[in-house]
Amino acid sequence: MLKKPVVTSLILITIGIIFGAVLVSNISTGVDFGYARGNGEIKLGGPAPVINQGPSIKALSDNFIAVAKAVTPTVVAIQSTSSGKGKGRGIPRDFWHFFGPDFKAPEDQPEQGYGSGVIITPDGYIATNNHVVDGADKDGIEVIMHDKIRYKAKLIGTDPTTDLAVIKIDTKDLPVASLGNSDNVQVGEWVLAVGNPLQLTSTVTAGIVSAIGRNIRIIPGDYGIENFIQTDAAINPGNSGGSLVNMNGEVIGINSAIATTNARYQGYGFAVPVNLLKTVAADLIKSGKVNRGYIGVKIQSVDQTMADALGLKTAQGVIVQEVVKDGAGESAGLKAGDVILSVDGKETNESNELQSYIALRHPGDKVVLKIYRDGKTIDKTVVLKGREEASTALVKNEETGEESEVAPEAVKQMSFDNLGLTVRPLTADEKKQVEADQGVAVTEVKTYSEAFQRGMTRGDVIVEADRKELTSPKDLKSILDSHKGGDSVLLRVKRGKDPARFVAIQIPK
Repeated sequence: MLKKPVVTSLILITIGIIFGAVLVSNISTGVDFGYARGNGEIKLGGPAPVINQGPSIKALSDNFIAVAKAVTPTVVAIQSTSSGKGKGRGIPRDFWHFFGPDFKAPEDQPEQGYGSGVIITPDGYIATNNHVVDGADKDGIEVIMHDKIRYKAKLIGTDPTTDLAVIKIDTKDLPVASLGNSDNVQVGEWVLAVGNPLQLTSTVTAGIVSAIGRNIRIIPGDYGIENFIQTDAAINPGNSGGSLVNMNGEVIGINSAIATTNARYQGYGFAVPVNLLKTVAADLIKSGKVNRGYIGVKIQSVDQTMADALGLKTAQGVIVQEVVKDGAGESAGLKAGDVILSVDGKETNESNELQSYIALRHPGDKVVLKIYRDGKTIDKTVVLKGREEASTALVKNEETGEESEVAPEAVKQMSFDNLGLTVRPLTADEKKQVEADQGVAVTEVKTYSEAFQRGMTRGDVIVEADRKELTSPKDLKSILDSHKGGDSVLLRVKRGKDPARFVAIQIPK
């Protein structure tokens, strides 16, 4: 007879063997022991809530998938390196994520950032943004393909006025992006953005075109050309230079910038229209520089106040503020104060619309402008000139802050409180400083007044009102008194040695 302790031990051993067999069985069948119930299994999840997906939904999803598969291999990552060494290179938007927007590299430290590019020829030409490769060392541009192969790239040329550039890698038989027609882009259509944001390669995001013809004033200089396509597809640092494509898989824009307060996506991105890219890239590949035609005028969009002052029924066209000496516009007979209503039959109601249209043309090309002048419309044929053929427009001078000595007899100030404006006669020294023979000096502009809202400031010189020369504040008062509340008056204003510009000001009711 077995003793009780022995029996107890045998029972425990038997239970242990059985328990172990169950545990091993569950592990071997891949069932988590925590969900086992005897010899059964717990079924997780249920049937699909939508058994038959609507054909339109499936078609849209399939379209996204097909476009993403086709386009992704045509977009590359670009790594740009600058040795620093006191060059003072500014950090482009797409470098913010790497360094921070206020980063200043030490002189002996290299700078490195990332962007994107679009393959535009089978033999290795790649389009990107100027700010992605600007300032890179001679051998500091590297391209990473969709399949992870790396190439050193050569800079072919840049066009800072459009923020575009072309680089080249030494290879062939590359997949090439299909370039669409950005003139056909419509607000509301679906688009995909493809690039390498935040070093996340081959990223695809979706959205719609939320606006076209945007001028967001990010390209410096008098000749910056901005006619951006706006989209709410997510674009982040690193996307710049990548493609914005339509639902046919055609590139309609090159992603370039984001509207943001923190250097990250907040809802709006901007792309250079592909039609502009086509012209720029062709010129850069052919000659290493852009051969662009110019009219040779400084222009400003016309708002309703300006339209009223000019005698236009509606706010339309762009006003010519200055005609550049010896430029194409002067040769064609354009004058300051002319309003350009259309170019080649295409309405131009914003300055950047006219700039973008002319940017696609070359020196020697002809364009027909419809002009509003003195209450009549006339046509002017302009033969465009290259920039080197025309005098360069004056660069704005910094204000010195110095005040000339004013003789007591000249101090006869006159205030126009309804406009928030105070003026006095010009001194002889001031006439020399601003290169004007007549006019009145603005001594005060009240904050948020009508004059303030129209961009006037202390130190401006009003040389004309209603196209009549001013020699004293009384002249200005006489002209303003001839108008009633609600009327708009056209002023011609100089600031320093800058060319005179037109300013429309509305007399409050």
